[in-house]
Amino acid sequence: MIIKCDKCTLRKWKASDLENLVKNANNYNVASTLRDAFPYPYTTEDGKEWIEFAGNKEWGHNFAITIDAKAVGGIGLIVGNDIERKSSEVGYWLGEDHWGKGITSSALEGIVNFAFNNLKLERIFAVPLEHNTASRKVLEKNDFVLEGILRNSVFKSGKLHNQALYARIRDSSVCDD
Repeated sequence: MIIKCDKCTLRKWKASDLENLVKNANNYNVASTLRDAFPYPYTTEDGKEWIEFAGNKEWGHNFAITIDAKAVGGIGLIVGNDIERKSSEVGYWLGEDHWGKGITSSALEGIVNFAFNNLKLERIFAVPLEHNTASRKVLEKNDFVLEGILRNSVFKSGKLHNQALYARIRDSSVCDD
C-alpha cells in the first residue's frame, strides 16, 4: 500500500529504512511528546523491533512518512474493536530536521482519506499533549475538532500532563462512496 500525499509518500516500513528511522527517531525533542513506547534514546535494536512490529497487520496500519524514498517519520492508525470498530486513533511523528514544512499535515491528510475511503471508518481521533501546540495545529489544519481536555490523563517525564482530545468525523467531502 502506497499513499501519495502532497508533500510526502506513505508506505509500509522496510528493513532498508532502519538507518533513517534511527537517525530521525533518536531525538529527545521528538520523543518528549510521544508515548513512552517510543523510546529515547532510540537504538538500532529499537528500530529493528519497530520495523518487524509495523509489518504485523494485527497491530494497526503503520506507515513510514517518506521524502525522496527516505523514511523521515511515521504515522499510523489503531482501529478500535467491538463497538468502537468504526473509530481509530491516529498517531504520528516526524524527524526534527523536517519540522515546519507541512509534511506532517500532508501525511495526516493522506492517512485520514485512507481511513475513511479504504477502511470505511467513521471517526478518527488523536490525543496530543495539551502543550504540544505544533501537533494541535496539524490536527486543526486537517479539520479535526477539539472535543475536550483530558485533565491529568498522562504521566510523562516525571509529571502529570493534560491531553487534548481531537476528532474528525467522516463526511461526504472526503469519501468516494
